[in-house]
Amino acid sequence: MKRSAVIFLILALAASAFASGGGQSNSGSAAAPAAAGFTDYSKGFPQKVTIQIPVYDRAFQGWNVADNYWTRWMQKEFGDKYNVNVQYVAIGRATEVQDYQQLLASHRAPNIIFHYDMPIAVQYYGEGVMQKLNWDEMANYMPTFWNRTKPMVERYGTINNDRVFFFAERPEADPYTTLVRNDWVQKAGYKVEDLTSLETFNQMLLKWRDMGLGVYGTQLLANNFTYSYPFRDWPINDAERTLYSELSVADLTWAPSKAFLKDMNWKYNNNVLDKEFYLRNDEAKTKAEFVAGRTGNFSFYMASNTDVMSSLKANNPTADVAVLPPGWNVPQGKVNQGRGYWPFGMIMGINYESTDQQRIATWMFLEWLNQDANLFALQNGVAGQNYTLDTNGLPVRVANYNGESNLSANSNKDYWCLIVEAARYPNQDMFWAANKALWTPAGYGNLVDDLIKYYRAASPYRTPDALFTVPLTAMAEYRADLNVLFQELYVKCVTCPEAQFESVYADACKTYLSAGYQSVLDEKQKVIAAGNYIK
Repeated sequence: MKRSAVIFLILALAASAFASGGGQSNSGSAAAPAAAGFTDYSKGFPQKVTIQIPVYDRAFQGWNVADNYWTRWMQKEFGDKYNVNVQYVAIGRATEVQDYQQLLASHRAPNIIFHYDMPIAVQYYGEGVMQKLNWDEMANYMPTFWNRTKPMVERYGTINNDRVFFFAERPEADPYTTLVRNDWVQKAGYKVEDLTSLETFNQMLLKWRDMGLGVYGTQLLANNFTYSYPFRDWPINDAERTLYSELSVADLTWAPSKAFLKDMNWKYNNNVLDKEFYLRNDEAKTKAEFVAGRTGNFSFYMASNTDVMSSLKANNPTADVAVLPPGWNVPQGKVNQGRGYWPFGMIMGINYESTDQQRIATWMFLEWLNQDANLFALQNGVAGQNYTLDTNGLPVRVANYNGESNLSANSNKDYWCLIVEAARYPNQDMFWAANKALWTPAGYGNLVDDLIKYYRAASPYRTPDALFTVPLTAMAEYRADLNVLFQELYVKCVTCPEAQFESVYADACKTYLSAGYQSVLDEKQKVIAAGNYIK
């Protein structure tokens, strides 16, 4: 541990010097000596090359994703050195597919086309908007990044015998969690650690209602469908899982979906659910309900600079929060299942309209970003401003720092997610200690301790979906319409009288199947029978 800390301290000091403009120790790594047949651009491009890099726009207040201290820092430290103009293109997190479709149609899409979900990435491939990749070229211009990700690219990056995808790394970590008003829990006569089943949680919601405390809050389901996991059987039925489990299209007709909707219908009819849940179509709106004290729970990605707790305290000075334990939304007899990630993070391809020099400049940019000092700086900021180092060489975020070098509300992740999905450290102890620092708002270390404990405890029950290795044409054709239709149908199922639920749900399934979902299932069956998938 001490040796690792020393190594990491060296890296951290290098990063702080680099972030302050005082060192160039890794800048020469952006282009390796050219191999035979590849032009050497390690001294920069002879003519200016412009690359456009996508970045999620999560509508953080006061944050311009395309122009801020860190985009200018990357331009200065990488772009100016290699005669590359690095531009960022904002992609809405909740509207990314639509945004990409519009940008591609108008020939304004960035050089990297990315997504977190393989079926959507395969859909892009099926539309012919990605270049075929030369692995030797990638190894030449981004050698360290290639070496770290080569096994993933070789296993998952080929579709229909075309080499099209490359990937970010994905360490096993995730700060997504659900907070609960602990003061409400206690007033209702419960302890948070006792909320380990859906039935217990629902009984507590009735107490909240009767005491006039507040209701259960949730966000309108759209584009990311993991809601049915707590209602699925364990052990997993592989055949059903492969057919139905899908991040980008809701499994409305599967029995676990019915169980989820029936529970939501019960909540709605028993007045323990936010009556206008269907209007909360983004995180900002569900957050507003929580911090205003109208709802008693809130799900989000924990980050050290979140303002959720401070905003809640400003409105409700006596408010107290806790992390909900595993099982709080799981019916008795089920297990705390969740969607496991594939072993890669961001899935990426190169825009078919990119020039050779734009593609090479993109490889060089990723190689530069992959260097430890540069990645550390982007993840943590400037030493003495955004963070200090503790005795183990780990960064400790400076509370309430609001200067020019301030990081985005999710610690700049939307820039460094091209490289890795979580902060990179030499060993697991440092990894978890550093992520705790990255995720912990000042004074709330206990929340992140619980978050990490619960995440690790649930590890055996997180499993990845099957990965289809051919384009699903029906999915591409019907996905957008099914997503819109699903919202309408599931809201009907949730808000109908309890006595009408069975008939409303049956009608919803018929409508959904006839609108294209049956075609999706039929095509999947054929692909499964042909063996064109990876479990």
